[in-house]
Amino acid sequence: MVRESARREVVVVAQSVRHPLFARFYARFAGPALDRAGIAAHRRRLVAGLSGEVIELGAGNGLNFAYYPPEVVRVRAVEPEPRLRAEALRRAGAATVPVELVDARAEELPFADASFDAAVVCLVLCSVADPQAGLAELRRVLRPGGRLRFFEHVQADSPGTRRLQRGLDATVWPRLMGGCHTGRDTERAIGGAGFTVTEIERFAFPETRIPSPSAVHVLGTALR
Repeated sequence: MVRESARREVVVVAQSVRHPLFARFYARFAGPALDRAGIAAHRRRLVAGLSGEVIELGAGNGLNFAYYPPEVVRVRAVEPEPRLRAEALRRAGAATVPVELVDARAEELPFADASFDAAVVCLVLCSVADPQAGLAELRRVLRPGGRLRFFEHVQADSPGTRRLQRGLDATVWPRLMGGCHTGRDTERAIGGAGFTVTEIERFAFPETRIPSPSAVHVLGTALR
């Protein structure tokens, strides 16, 4: 039986990052829209086969918690936005594995070196202020041979869409979308942080007739 205290604890170690308007928008509209588009299948694949101690970076409102397999001993779910973290705490109470919420930033994780067997990032590296520092921190807290699982929207394939992404990222998009950047080259950043990408799938999500600057996604695994 999962210990309730382990599931519902919140550890506060850093000043919160507040994006109240985006948090409301994501919880009420973006999250449900992604669910309708079929994101559950990608969330399930993202965490399939994981075991031991896991860190999830930028857990948002906890939508991944329901998919962790029983072999996971504990999830340390890092989320600096207070409103999203409060929603994640409610979902942690219904999770089938112990989940501990942690108020911290990706660039300064409050964990010892080699603390985790696996790390999960899901639609979060786009909004980390310094993604290279965040990835370096994930590598630090992973044990040798530990797996990084990632599901992220990334830089587009076509030059025209990349130009659109650069324009959006330099102007209004990050301010409207909680710091999100549409055109980051996340696969390159993961390799640059010292990980070895062993599996990667690139695809459009959601599949719509209207082009989106954040449609191209990658889902994969990298090793420390």
